[in-house]
Amino acid sequence: MPEMLPQIIMIVALFAIMYFMLIRPQKKKDDEIRKMRDSLKVGDEILTIGGIYGKIVRIKDDRLTIQVGSDRTKIDVAKWAINNLEKGTESKGSKDASEDKKVTPKNMKKLGEKAEAEVEEAVAEVQEDAQE
Repeated sequence: MPEMLPQIIMIVALFAIMYFMLIRPQKKKDDEIRKMRDSLKVGDEILTIGGIYGKIVRIKDDRLTIQVGSDRTKIDVAKWAINNLEKGTESKGSKDASEDKKVTPKNMKKLGEKAEAEVEEAVAEVQEDAQE
């Protein structure tokens, strides 16, 4: 029995190393993904395991309806097929920032003025560089 003790210790040590190097990190990763999928809400932008980017428009049990593309095509996907949460819904405090990104008749003039100012700044920088 004393001759087998080092072998048993080595086998136990090998299993312990495998647990801490392989099994435990994978369980942590699986838990994070499960929590992310459980916390999905309407308005979140996601990436599916098939490489499709979309915005969640409806959640029903283990199915999601996502909106993709510029023509706003709707696709039903399984919740387990969500690979990554790109970004959540905007908070109320950043509502003004999100409105600036949308092109609507209401803010089109403001966007045009900002774009003109940026173009003028870029032209001025190029002219300064050309003079030097």
